[in-house]
Amino acid sequence: MKKQLGSIAALLALSLAGTAQTTFKPEDTEFYSPKPPVVMLRNEIPSDALILFDGSGLQQWVSSEHPEQAAPWTVRDNILTVKPGTGAIQTKQQFEDFQLHVEWRSPEVVKGEGQGRGNSGIFLQGLYEIQVLDNNDNPTYVNGQAGSIYKQRPPLVEVRAGEDKWHRYDIIYRAPRFNKDGMLISKGTVTVLHNGVLVQNNTQIEGTTEYIGLPKMKAHGAGPIVLQDHGDLVDFRRIWIRPL
Repeated sequence: MKKQLGSIAALLALSLAGTAQTTFKPEDTEFYSPKPPVVMLRNEIPSDALILFDGSGLQQWVSSEHPEQAAPWTVRDNILTVKPGTGAIQTKQQFEDFQLHVEWRSPEVVKGEGQGRGNSGIFLQGLYEIQVLDNNDNPTYVNGQAGSIYKQRPPLVEVRAGEDKWHRYDIIYRAPRFNKDGMLISKGTVTVLHNGVLVQNNTQIEGTTEYIGLPKMKAHGAGPIVLQDHGDLVDFRRIWIRPL
């Protein structure tokens, strides 16, 4: 990478020095190394992805309230379902920048309204929530609906589930940066595709997810993916992540 950057810097230096465009040859701007790694798709999952849930069990998860204990949610027929009252679950591993894929489905029996209907959430690094909520004719505040950065940014558009009732989030996340003294260098950003539709476009995350009050920015390192127990029987399947 240093060699490639050095070559680019040399070309830019020549350009700034006033070298005529005609002095360049095609091969002067062609690089052959380093080569990108090869990634294949296997059952629509990148070959370099870490499988967080594939229906076989919760080996990658623990209780958020008691990390020394196994994740207490229900797995049946290759589907992971929130077990109300048992608390959130989180990944054993910690992550910084990543690509995350999560599929979720609202409860089969519709109950409640607004935030009380099919509510869960996906917390990036355990701090920043992408909202999960039944959005089928379910009015609520727009920065709390499905696809929102909860209490911060509404989705660009409202996306409904398909005939199979499953939703699909593809999340590209860049963690905030702090210096060695804990001072903020840059805020985190997130891009979200909801069922293939862009709903968050490199959106800046203002800070932690707060139900009451404004987001807070605190220094931190890598953190887990957390799935929220909000008391509703939300289903999950096919969860994988690619550290970036």
